[in-house]
Order: sequence, then C-alpha cells, then structure tokens
Amino acid sequence: MTFRTLDTADLAGKRALVRVDFNVPVDGGKITDDTRLRAALPTIAYLSKQGAKVVLLAHFDRPKGKVVPEMSLAFVAEPLSKLLEQPVAFASDCVGPAAAEVVNGLANGGVALLENVRFHAGEEKNDPEFAKALAANGDVYVNDAFSAAHRAHASTEGLARLLPAYPGLSMQRELEALDAALGKPKKPVIGIVGGSKVSTKLDLLRNLVTKLDYLAIGGGMANTFLYAAKIDVGASLCETDMAETARQIIDLAGSAGCKILLPTDVVVAQEVKPGVASSVRNVYEVQPDDRILDAGPETVATLNATIDQCETLIWNGPLGVFEVPPFDKATVSAAKHVSERAKSGKLVAVAGGGDTVAALNHAGVAADMTFVSTAGGAFLEWMEGKTLPGVAALEA
Repeated sequence: MTFRTLDTADLAGKRALVRVDFNVPVDGGKITDDTRLRAALPTIAYLSKQGAKVVLLAHFDRPKGKVVPEMSLAFVAEPLSKLLEQPVAFASDCVGPAAAEVVNGLANGGVALLENVRFHAGEEKNDPEFAKALAANGDVYVNDAFSAAHRAHASTEGLARLLPAYPGLSMQRELEALDAALGKPKKPVIGIVGGSKVSTKLDLLRNLVTKLDYLAIGGGMANTFLYAAKIDVGASLCETDMAETARQIIDLAGSAGCKILLPTDVVVAQEVKPGVASSVRNVYEVQPDDRILDAGPETVATLNATIDQCETLIWNGPLGVFEVPPFDKATVSAAKHVSERAKSGKLVAVAGGGDTVAALNHAGVAADMTFVSTAGGAFLEWMEGKTLPGVAALEA
C-alpha cells in the first residue's frame, strides 16, 4: 500500500486529530505500564514541533457507548504531560462544546487529550455523524494506533475518510516493518509459529504457507501436526479432531513451495512444574504417559541452521511452555540465535503477539529484533492476510 507521510504535510497552525492507544493497564488509578504512552511520544513531539495543535483521541476500557466515570481518560493527562515535558489540556468530551473549547484554546504546538471516544455509541458503530462531530475539531487526521487498526470505528476509519489522513510515526514504522516481513521481503523467508492450538491459528497458517519458504511449527500445535503424521504424542496436548486440517495445511504448503519444519526430538515430562524431571526423546519414542512440553536440541539446531539460510524471519508464538523452566530452553536458544543474526544485519526479524513478546523479553533479546509488534489482534489479523480497516483508510 501507499500512504502520505507526515513529512509531506503542512502542519503549522493546523489542528491535528491524532488517534493514539492509551488503553493502558491501571491499578488503583495509577498506570502500571506506560509503554503505550511512550509509543505515542515521537508523533506528538513531531507535530508539536511543526506548530500543529495536537488533539489526542483514544479509548479506555469498554464503556459500551455510555459515560462510565471510572473509565474516564482524565488520569492520563498528568503522566503524559510529564513524559512530554509540556502541559496537556483535558476536555471532558471528545465532541461538542466541551471539546471545541479546549481545542480552540490551544496555542500552536499545544497538546490536548479528549475524553474516551467509546463514551459515545457512534464510535464502535463507525457512525458517520459521530465521525463528522470528531472531524469538526481537526484539519488533518493522524492514526498512530496500529493496535486498533483492525477495528472499523469512527476514530480509526471514519475520520480518515473525512480529513487528509496520515499514519503517525509509530504506525508508519510498524507498516514498514510488516511490509519488509511479508509484503516485499528479502528471500528466503522463514516463519516460526507456536502456541497451543491449531484451531486458533488456521487463517494464519493457511496464509503463511503461501508466503514463506519455510515454516517452523512449535508448541502444542506441533503435537497436532505430529499426530496427523501418525506419530504417537502420548499424553501431550493435541487436537486430534484437527488432524485432517493439519494434513490439508501440509498439502497446501507443499503446493506453494513452503517447507514445514516439525520437531524431530522433544522434551517430555509427566507434569508441568518448574524444575520437574524431564528427558529428551526422538518423536518416535514418546511414551504413553509423556507430555511434550518443549522442542528438543536437535530440532532447535535444525531450526537455527535453517534461519542461517534465510534473509527474513517472522515469529509468532513460543516453541514450548517457556513460562515454566526448563521448558523454555528451545524458545530461548532460538531467540538468542535470531538476535545475533539480526544484530549483525544478516536477518530482518519481525515478531509479534503477546506470548511472543513475553518470550523474547524472557530471553532478553526483544530489543535486538528488527521490530517487535505489541499490536496484538491487529498484528495477528495482518499475518492472516486480512485487510485492516484503519490501515486501508490511510491509503493515498
């Protein structure tokens, strides 16, 4: 896709409506992780420096179209002000007189945060009249919330149809990274997909096997694929009813020229507990009471050797039960190998998904990846090949 970028916009004196993701974790009225606030800082600072009046739109929690006082965004203004090192005005509504008064009171370069857009039912319905009411306070629209781009809401899709629209700096970086991973990647491309169930990632697998040169399958999903290949997985987590689907995916991969990598050895134990006795077995030697909880060293060595042959990697999901040592070894080993390749410039490595981010942080290598998406559902839908309304609306 092609889209206008902020460096081409005339921003001085303009009211820039900026969709951000401030749906932050909170405990006792205090933000416990300000990652999402920090992610928005480059775009806010850029717009402010260019002399725009920066008007922030966001949602918080799920008020379902009603005013719920405890879901107000008012608590965000002060911590955001500290991060920006400048005042942040707050409006008690995102449309109407309350919003207009605050926006009209901004000096060039000033910043305002408007109240939770989900206090209005028109937001999630993408109501055209509500979108127009939002647009009344802006001259340009900037979407810097990729994490909400899979929703066709008024503040993510409708507004982009009414005003000159641009991706924010964080959104632009995400789109460019994703394009480098699956849109126009350097080949060969390898994907790592883990997780517990095939059934939750059918669309993802079907899309990826048509895009990749190699696909390594790990986690509980791999057990289902092994079972589909007539391999006994003992007492392991396995969706036996998905065996035929797994075989169809293998056939699709074969016709698309994608080689699927399945475990050849596994780490097994009788229960999932930290430090429990475990052993490595060839996949053909799994015993009836064994539970497969991680990929084995031979499997990891094959995966790492394949990664060495590739220019691009996309990763979603761990290789084992990484939260419970010693079943984190395969994920950590592969992550560190990817990290070294990425740091040396030999591999474009893009990863995303909650468990994946947690696993990369656990391995201490998240910062070494080319790009790590924290967008959750939007990242997964993009991997599935679906059109994201909030992205499509930005196309020039």
